[in-house]
Amino acid sequence: MTVWSELRMTATPQLSVSISPHLTAVAMISDALAGRHRGLPDLWRQALRSRVGRPGHQAVRPLAAPGYSVVPDCIVPSTPAGGDVPVQAAALRELPPDRLITDLEQAFSDGPLPAHWRSAAEHPGAWLHGYASALSEVWNTVEPLWQRARPLLDREVGRVGLAAVRGGVEPLLGSLNHRIAYGERGLLISDVESSRFDLGNRKIVLVPMLAGKDAVIVSLDHEEAVWIAYPVPGAESMWRRPAAPPRDELSALMGPVRADLLCKIGRPMTMSMLAVDLQVAPSSITYHCDRLRAARLITRERRGREVWVGRTRRAEELLELFHRG
Repeated sequence: MTVWSELRMTATPQLSVSISPHLTAVAMISDALAGRHRGLPDLWRQALRSRVGRPGHQAVRPLAAPGYSVVPDCIVPSTPAGGDVPVQAAALRELPPDRLITDLEQAFSDGPLPAHWRSAAEHPGAWLHGYASALSEVWNTVEPLWQRARPLLDREVGRVGLAAVRGGVEPLLGSLNHRIAYGERGLLISDVESSRFDLGNRKIVLVPMLAGKDAVIVSLDHEEAVWIAYPVPGAESMWRRPAAPPRDELSALMGPVRADLLCKIGRPMTMSMLAVDLQVAPSSITYHCDRLRAARLITRERRGREVWVGRTRRAEELLELFHRG
């Protein structure tokens, strides 16, 4: 059964467009880490999972609790403007823990705090730092893709602007995504929880994202504007192998696989993580790690069933020399 949020309109709305890397990062966190799958390719999902530490994985779990879509304002602000991800992550780390408690109370004012948010409420400082870490680590992986997608985003800004000028607002709203329908009374948005709002005199801010084909994030209750984030048209053309560095002097020196491997382990990773991330057979990863260890560029440590690989100081100096890592 499909659940809908309804945004009622009595007149043609005023449109604007905003570019927010922050919301792209939030969409990828929800899909790849929290478990609310929205069409992100498995290769990217696995790459993001492998690059986020345990505190980040633990912090994002409440974002995809079954039957809930409401989150505190400090995660998804009321306006998408100012979406620089490092700035957002730094702000979360500096946020007073009491602010998270206040946001949770406001978000769930109609009843008791849901069970999936209780751990965050009990340890707000730890939760904020964990979520900020997840945000930063996801963005470190996604930023090169975001830069390559600028032509798609610029084209979408032009499409929205043209529709606003030429009076094509209604067809545009109906074409944003298959989870958004435009009808006589306004917009219907496929959601986890049902809600109903009147647009009134507020404007609609459209926010194209780099995200899976089913990703839609909305804020319908702000007093000045509502915003709707949706996958930018053509995003499917961007889902190539994640974080594949170009062939450069370091690759020429030691070979592209070993250069890539050395760059991946800015934080320790398991051999299985590396095999998935680099799309290389586990036996090949073992072979290349043997050679890198012989060159005193990596360390290996067995923890239970997994072997963890990390960089040595010698490797850090080598990467610094080649401006890599």
